[in-house]
Amino acid sequence: MSDLQTGMPSTRQLQHAIKEKQEVELKLVTDDLIVGKVKWQDPDCICLVDHYDQPTIVWRHAIAYLKPKS
Repeated sequence: MSDLQTGMPSTRQLQHAIKEKQEVELKLVTDDLIVGKVKWQDPDCICLVDHYDQPTIVWRHAIAYLKPKS
């Protein structure tokens, strides 16, 4: 298992989204779209919580992109 590289811009951006409780859109390689707030991240996964307070854990390798919800 690798350590979370806190110096990486992508890690810092996700940490900012967690701190600010910012809603994001997460597009998967399967073309599914998940909208929610980033609860936590680790080297392998990201947890999003939707507006029903339902957590979804997504493997990083399944993500096509993540962007702030506009």
